Amino acid sequence: MKGEVGHQNTNEAVMSNTIDMQWNLVLDTLRAEFDENTYKSWFKPLALINVEGGCAIMAAPTRFMRNWILSNFSDRLKNAWQRVNISVTDIDIVVLSGFQGADKEIEDVDNTVSKSKPKKAKKEKKEAIRIVSDNSFGAPLDPRFTFDSFVVGKSNEFAYAAARRVAENKDVNFNPLFLHGGVGLGKTHLMHSIAWAIRENFPDKKVVYLSAEQFMYQFISSIRYKDTMSFKEKFRNVDLLMIDDLQFIANKNSTQEEFFHTFNALIDHNRQVILSADRSPSNLEGVEERIRSRLGWGLVADIHPTDYELRLGILQQKANSIPEVEIQSEVIELLARRISSNVRELEGAFNRMVAHSTLIGRPITLEMTQEVLQDLLRANDRRVTVDEIQRQVADYFNIKLSDLLSSRRARQVARPRQVAMYLCKHLTSKSLPSIGRKFGGRDHTTVMHAVKRIEELRQTDSVLEEDILHLERMFST
Repeated sequence: MKGEVGHQNTNEAVMSNTIDMQWNLVLDTLRAEFDENTYKSWFKPLALINVEGGCAIMAAPTRFMRNWILSNFSDRLKNAWQRVNISVTDIDIVVLSGFQGADKEIEDVDNTVSKSKPKKAKKEKKEAIRIVSDNSFGAPLDPRFTFDSFVVGKSNEFAYAAARRVAENKDVNFNPLFLHGGVGLGKTHLMHSIAWAIRENFPDKKVVYLSAEQFMYQFISSIRYKDTMSFKEKFRNVDLLMIDDLQFIANKNSTQEEFFHTFNALIDHNRQVILSADRSPSNLEGVEERIRSRLGWGLVADIHPTDYELRLGILQQKANSIPEVEIQSEVIELLARRISSNVRELEGAFNRMVAHSTLIGRPITLEMTQEVLQDLLRANDRRVTVDEIQRQVADYFNIKLSDLLSSRRARQVARPRQVAMYLCKHLTSKSLPSIGRKFGGRDHTTVMHAVKRIEELRQTDSVLEEDILHLERMFST
């Protein structure tokens, strides 16, 4: 019995050492991948808790740090883990209040100050302010996110052109530049690219990039420590202010008030402002009307979901960056065709596949890819139904679903009906007669005529072509 206990303890010790070694390798990977400031600010303060059930659990000293890492670096942190332990399929970060890290949260500082002796309290509070002011002004830039590494396609070419114009010209006739689009489509990549280019082209300009959450965090800190003048001086004396994920300030009245005055001060002094959000200014619910109207003053650039050609280009660029790994063209085509949700997930799948090949020593074939990524590929197998197409088309063209299915022949109803039939033919496996029955019992020849008519109009009607492309993207995400 004693021997069994000793053997068990030995196994636990070996496992613990293995996990610690893996964590050290993960940190080495992150240190090599990021610049030193980024590594020290966000990854060095983390501590490993355990690896269990395929999940690597780490601890952060503050809620803000945890949220920032999960929002901005979760995929890259998970990829770093998978390079050293392929069984890790997920990560989690918990907040340990007693765990002292490099970026102590305001609430914790308050607790420390309140427990200190009166003579020390004032000194410690000043030190807390100094930490916030010096270390939390702007977020670090990702060295991978440059214009050279941004793959341009039809869905993002307008936003890319606008970003290049801001980065390469001292005087731009649109201010602010507002980028919007879904998750993982390249908004943050473009913002980082602008910052890097301006630092290179105009090194004397002061460029600040941060998230809306971090802006709010610093503003609240300045109020709590009665240091709002310092906050205003910092943000209103930059040459370029870039705020990511602006939707975060929705329903945050005090933060919106300060953002409004900061925005106006910069615009009034001809300082460039670049913002991003997951929706257009007019659709930012919970944001004051006066702010939404000012966001539309400049140029609003939409980044659409990626199409097949763009996804293919992104994967080919990544494959070319690792010439030592041979990847069959069929594999690239499979990923581009099947993973259409966003670029972040697409790149994550690619990295996971390469990591598996590198660690296990298996060549990257179609069979291996389908095996390794079976869960991801299955999740992206989204089957569009006729009912869904009918609802989305009716909503898109702002008509009633009952009218779409009725016998009405008015143009404002007939054309959307033809579009819906066309999409049903191309996006579902339903036969023409079954599609016709779903449209009020119409004959299959009516569906054939609709499909042919829309195919003809797509060649000459640019507005209709854009409508159909937009609808197709909606059904592919």
